[in-house]
This record gives sequence, C-alpha cells and structure tokens, in this order.
Amino acid sequence: MKELAKREEANRSGKMTSIIFIRDRNSKGQEISGYIDYAHRLKTDDFEPFFLGKKKLLPKPSDLSFFNWETQLVACNHTPNYQVIAENPSGLLFKNKRDRKILNVDPKAASPGDNSTRSVLQSDRYVQVVIYDHITRRKA
Repeated sequence: MKELAKREEANRSGKMTSIIFIRDRNSKGQEISGYIDYAHRLKTDDFEPFFLGKKKLLPKPSDLSFFNWETQLVACNHTPNYQVIAENPSGLLFKNKRDRKILNVDPKAASPGDNSTRSVLQSDRYVQVVIYDHITRRKA
C-alpha cells in the first residue's frame, strides 16, 4: 500500500493514471484477479482502511476487468479514464481516454506503451501485484 500512497496525489490530480493488477483470494478463498483503475477507485472508495492495513484492496466486478477463477465470472468495464479493448490478438489492452494512448498489460510485451511503466511489486499480503503507471500528456 506504500507504493499506492506514493501515487495518490498524482492520480487524484490527473497528472498520472495507474492501473493496479491484483491476484489474490477473496473472503470465500476463491482466487480472483483483475485490473483496477486507481484514479477512479480513489474517487469512489474510501482508501483510508486500505492504507491503514485494515482492509485488503481487491478487484471487484465493477473494475476495469475482473475474473473469478473458481466461478469463471468475467467482467470488463470502461471507466472515466480508460476504455477496455478486450477483443484484441495482443490480449487485454486499455486505452487512456485523455491522451488516447494504449496501455499493454501483457507481461511479455517489451513495453507497456508510450509514457507508461510497469512495476512488479513483492507483497506478503497478495499473491501478485503489478502497477502500471501512465503519465498523461499535457496540452501546452
């Protein structure tokens, strides 16, 4: 959560948008994974319990993408910041609505895209966490 706290102000101000990939188990012990639009979730959720370690940040069916490995429930949703491009030979892509740049979340891709970085985090609390940061272009 420290890594998310570092990115909070830039995501709130619109200088950056971050997509968080989380793979973990839900309260029923089912493996779930998904991509979370951090800037959007900051506007819709109270992050204090997450930052204080009282609650785990987990993907929801209302996030950019969600998959429950046991029930096979799949969900994809556009957010105010990203359009989901699911029907693509390259795999799942996200298009930033502000600068129209594509974010490629394929871990085998050489780069996640223009103005974007991929950070794989080590965590004792989650099975897998990857943060994709996208610096949005500013019009001069």
